[in-house]
Amino acid sequence: MYMRGYGSTTGKRSQFVPDDIWCAIPVYNNAATIGNLVERCRRQLTNVIVVDDGSIDADLRDLLKDSGIVVLRHEHNMGKGAALLTALRYVAQRQGRYLITLDGDGQHFPEDVPHFIAELAPDTILVGNRQQISGVMPRSSRFGREFSDFWIHVESGAEVRDTQSGFRAYPVGPILDLRLCSRHYNFEMEVLTRSIWAGLQVKNVPIRVWYPDASQRISSFRPFWDNLRISLLHARLVGRQLLPLPHRRVAAAPGAQGLLKRIAAEHATPLGLAAAAGLSLLLGSLPLPIIPIIVAFYAAMRLHLNKLVTLAVQVLCIGPLMPRLCIWMGRQVLRSGVGHSAPVHHWLEWLVGSLIIPPPVALALMVGVYFIARRFQPAQTPLATADMPKIPQQPDLPPLPCTRGRGSG
Repeated sequence: MYMRGYGSTTGKRSQFVPDDIWCAIPVYNNAATIGNLVERCRRQLTNVIVVDDGSIDADLRDLLKDSGIVVLRHEHNMGKGAALLTALRYVAQRQGRYLITLDGDGQHFPEDVPHFIAELAPDTILVGNRQQISGVMPRSSRFGREFSDFWIHVESGAEVRDTQSGFRAYPVGPILDLRLCSRHYNFEMEVLTRSIWAGLQVKNVPIRVWYPDASQRISSFRPFWDNLRISLLHARLVGRQLLPLPHRRVAAAPGAQGLLKRIAAEHATPLGLAAAAGLSLLLGSLPLPIIPIIVAFYAAMRLHLNKLVTLAVQVLCIGPLMPRLCIWMGRQVLRSGVGHSAPVHHWLEWLVGSLIIPPPVALALMVGVYFIARRFQPAQTPLATADMPKIPQQPDLPPLPCTRGRGSG
């Protein structure tokens, strides 16, 4: 087992004992892949557990009885986040310090576990960043990665890649100290944001991933319900981040960059720049002196949006074009007139127009900024993968059944 060679990817001497590090695999209707996955995980770590989240395709305790693996079972489907919390509590009861998690569908390579072990730290969550992809990644997954990374940055200010990846390493104690409300797929986003708020670090580790053909793919992700849960989670976290209240920290903040360098580079992703432009235009179009500028910069500061773009759009709103468009539109809507003095009527026209003109203009501006930024965005520097052999596809996997698993979350 790899436990005997800790640190072999870096040449560092082991600082762990066998019971420090555990591996957990949350499973829901993945009987076709779990046996092979468990066997390969045991080659890397001594302590491997499976959390059966109410599977109905097989009795995993019976299926894995000869492997010596501990199977923790939920009597009914409770969600991936609940399965991960069950594993974290089980490991904590046995004085484990770290928990490495893999998905049960066979897409991850247990052979990449040593890359996580080499980077373990008590104040750090490690997230697998898919560097080598075998098969065809669905378009929805590609956009989902970028969208999730964007919201994690808005909420925390941290630059983390592949925030939807389920291949991770958690420091058990600090994670259980967090107040986590999510129990489905949204757990994996909430735990990152709240960990960063608490002062923990999040680092990426290069991994490989294998995508089978669509006809063989078993997914427990329910697009409507799980996307709704994730959207509500991000709305709640953004709302909390907008409050001028400090987050409780459990670790020291990282060293600060120079102010100008930090402002120029702040959330310079296409989605981040588009969000800064759209939000600034919506706020800057309101017929209020000074207040829209203050509110726009406060929002940009709290949500870690690019302040240079915010300033540029505010200048556009101060100019005559946007106010005149809003007043003209308001005049069309209030064509019948109101019984107020001219200054009040003028302001009312501007207010009514500011509720009609800016939203579509902001949307168009966001789309334009996004595609322009994407066109000129420099390629991301890949993580070091010198120790990662290329594997064309997931090895030794039995054929997957064509039936899809029922949704979990």
